[in-house]
Amino acid sequence: MDNSYFLSQVSLTFTDGFKEYREDLSAVLLTPEKHLWLGSDETSTIERLSLVDGDNFANHDRYRVAEFIDLPAPEEKEIDIEGLAYTDYYLWLIGSHSYKRKKPKSDKSDEKNIQRLAKIDTEPNRYILGRIPLVDGKLFSSCPHPQNPDILLSAAKLELTPTGNLLMAALADDPHLGFFVKAAIPGKDNGFDVEGIAVCQKRVFIGLRGPVLRGWAVMLEVELETSTPGIMTLREIGQEGKSYKKHFLFLNGLGIRDMHLYGEDLLILAGPTMDLDGPVQLYRLRNAVNLTENTLHYPEFLQDIPYGNRVEHAEGFTLFENVTGIPSILVVYDSPAKTRLFGDGGVMADVFRLG
Repeated sequence: MDNSYFLSQVSLTFTDGFKEYREDLSAVLLTPEKHLWLGSDETSTIERLSLVDGDNFANHDRYRVAEFIDLPAPEEKEIDIEGLAYTDYYLWLIGSHSYKRKKPKSDKSDEKNIQRLAKIDTEPNRYILGRIPLVDGKLFSSCPHPQNPDILLSAAKLELTPTGNLLMAALADDPHLGFFVKAAIPGKDNGFDVEGIAVCQKRVFIGLRGPVLRGWAVMLEVELETSTPGIMTLREIGQEGKSYKKHFLFLNGLGIRDMHLYGEDLLILAGPTMDLDGPVQLYRLRNAVNLTENTLHYPEFLQDIPYGNRVEHAEGFTLFENVTGIPSILVVYDSPAKTRLFGDGGVMADVFRLG
């Protein structure tokens, strides 16, 4: 594996209560105030760390999403936050929108573990697509817009339905994705699985880890508008009055694991849709903010990201040049190697130069 792009490691120090979740980081975002916002696929909270010196983040604060957005299930049930984005004083978050299959456990017999593999379920909180006002490094349920006090910023979520939310309902009859939505295929079985979000003005781009269709990854595009306080609905933006657009990306057969806007381009972290270690690669989709609907795209390959054997799964990244002073990204890992862990709440992240 080519490590020529590796620059350094950065320490992330959480409080003791986050010890078990530091190994399940699934989303990361650096905002202009140099706060690092993180999501875990096992919680319904958003974590905030602050830059305390040149290459370390600490001073952990935890925000309960339920304080700002009404959740359909108790907050003990995970949102499975898989993407974070920031624009115009809003922090956006998105859950996986996926089903999951129970995993075998080492303390169970083969018979019990085979029974576990037959159990599939989902959780209502996983279908959250929402935004929360973010001003001066803090989250609010509502507050005046810092540059225009006549505008009220307010937390909101996409309207939920008995089968998830309005997006899932809209996709139910889609010729490419409808089967995966209605058949309730688990995410790690190449089922429907969200793992990235990017926002440009009113346009929300949603990256799918799965399904990957004959080697093609899928990115959705929607526009949201407030219908009632705290609730957003989908606008008609697609062909034939649809409320979404589809973009097909060839990522060497990989699915989307995270993505961030980089000017008018989109940086995409790509990895396996199935339960595999790698490969993990970084791509650049140029002029992403001007994509046309139902088109095939071949993003530019930038570099490989290292991965391990059943460990070190790159799960999220964020732009990091505001800290390093050069084009770079910070990467966090699910199932990090034990050598990354320190103390009762610390874990190391990697910084890579952009190729």
